[in-house]
Amino acid sequence: MKRFLLATAALIAATTAAHAETVAITGGKLVIGDGSAPIEGGTVLIRNGTVVAAGANVAIPADARTVDARGKWVTPGIFAGFSRVGLAEVDAVNGTNDKSGGRSGFSAAIDIAPAIDPFRSPIAVNRTAGVTRAVVAPEGGPSIFAGQGAIADLGADAEPVTRARAFQFAEFGEEGAEVSGGSRAGTHLHFRAMLREAQDHAAGSDAFDDDLLKKEDARALQSVLRGETRLLIHVEAANDMLRLIDLKRDFPAVKMVFVGASEGWRVADKLAAAGISVIASALNDLPATFEMLGATQSNIGRMKKAGVKVAIGMINDRDSHQLRYTPQYAGNLVSLQKVPGATGLSWDEAFAAISSAPAEIMGVADRLGSLKAGRAADVVVWDGDPLELSSAATTVFIDGVEQPLGNRQDRLRDRYRNPAEGSLPKAYDY
Repeated sequence: MKRFLLATAALIAATTAAHAETVAITGGKLVIGDGSAPIEGGTVLIRNGTVVAAGANVAIPADARTVDARGKWVTPGIFAGFSRVGLAEVDAVNGTNDKSGGRSGFSAAIDIAPAIDPFRSPIAVNRTAGVTRAVVAPEGGPSIFAGQGAIADLGADAEPVTRARAFQFAEFGEEGAEVSGGSRAGTHLHFRAMLREAQDHAAGSDAFDDDLLKKEDARALQSVLRGETRLLIHVEAANDMLRLIDLKRDFPAVKMVFVGASEGWRVADKLAAAGISVIASALNDLPATFEMLGATQSNIGRMKKAGVKVAIGMINDRDSHQLRYTPQYAGNLVSLQKVPGATGLSWDEAFAAISSAPAEIMGVADRLGSLKAGRAADVVVWDGDPLELSSAATTVFIDGVEQPLGNRQDRLRDRYRNPAEGSLPKAYDY
């Protein structure tokens, strides 16, 4: 224990010193992350964990440590628009899986922030791939309201939570119907009844139908009803989205964000008119379920073209382990522009969809998601175009602290790359 405490104290001291450092990353192809074109030979200046300036003509203080990025790309860290990173090591092993509230009996009151474990191996694996922030959501349980999600960083320290209770998460469509008696009609009734019980609680009533809400759940929904906390809703079918827009008319202050939205393109004009943003699965193009019959890889491009604010997320798509696929998904949307009849994104739009757009949708763009003065210094240096499969992150900063890039997978690779007889456990003989 003493050794652990000493190591922890050393890590805190090193992190504090690094946080106070002034760093200039110079000469690279600089991407601000707000949808603007890259800047050749740009500089990012970091001080005290924050971006001071980024652009073509940035003065470099004499005391700054310089990182030479000539011939490389410099971008904001990847912001994973939807994930469950840090909540599970092995999905199929219950002891390592904290993605849902399980049998706790609570719903909207569930707060997943304490369950985000910075020592889970997927944190380091995805950090190595340039992912620095993530929306982390609870998984659906016995209620349409799954609980309160967080925004987290993937730094190599013991404090992963950037903002706890950042949003409420709910399930609609087929999964919502499954926990609401087996029908979509039941889902809508549960949604209205639960929010009205929460409204009654705010008005002074302590009478609850325990089949719907507990007192703590009602308290957790107050900020949703006031529009202070975003409501992220997993929904895939176009008709379900239209009906949710109808529900929004009954609860106008509620700030809805749709997640998944495989058929969003079918109702893109309605989403834009209602001001509903979308965190979409980028490459869904198969009818995996009946609510995804209209899935197409042109979904994000068409919604963007209609005026919908769209970011890329990965719901139910290896969302606790493989956030590193996020830039690949964005790159595929760029390539889609070359497919006759398809609608993709420009390179600048695609990178914004994995940096500033998720930050804007989550209401934290004043602190995260781009390389503008005052933002947290989440900066990645790449050895090539970050949306290309062959490119890799060579340097990663989170909050201005340079991060270690090793991970368990690297160590396993090195251990078994050239095993010598007797130095490692024997392989199976059959």
